Amino acid sequence: MTKKVVVLPCSGIGKPTGEIGRQAAYTACRARPDGTGMACLGRLVIDDPEIISMVRDNFVITLDGCPDDCARKNVERFGKSVDSSIHVADLLERYPDLQPQGILKLGDDGRKLVKLLSEQIAAEIDKLIGEEG
Repeated sequence: MTKKVVVLPCSGIGKPTGEIGRQAAYTACRARPDGTGMACLGRLVIDDPEIISMVRDNFVITLDGCPDDCARKNVERFGKSVDSSIHVADLLERYPDLQPQGILKLGDDGRKLVKLLSEQIAAEIDKLIGEEG
């Protein structure tokens, strides 16, 4: 069985970092459809067996929008160490001149942050897939 890379963004409800993380995850996974999958944090929280299996059997990249690290902690709850943990807020610190406009309408700066984060996720995906090959 060839492992895929599961990208698990936080829910980030009410926070631009959550929206940036989700959009970047979709972008990165769409660019590599054969080697990736996305998991819904809500389904992991309610102990959905399909998502638990997906997380346990594959590489996992978590995207957390705040210091609570809900995505990472929920993966670890099932005895799985994440293969890469990305904090979306770190991106905003690296690019202080880019500020998202709002939560759902990120604006030009927010879209730039999504692009930058999706490139970071894609690099992590390529690294993990390279380790498998």
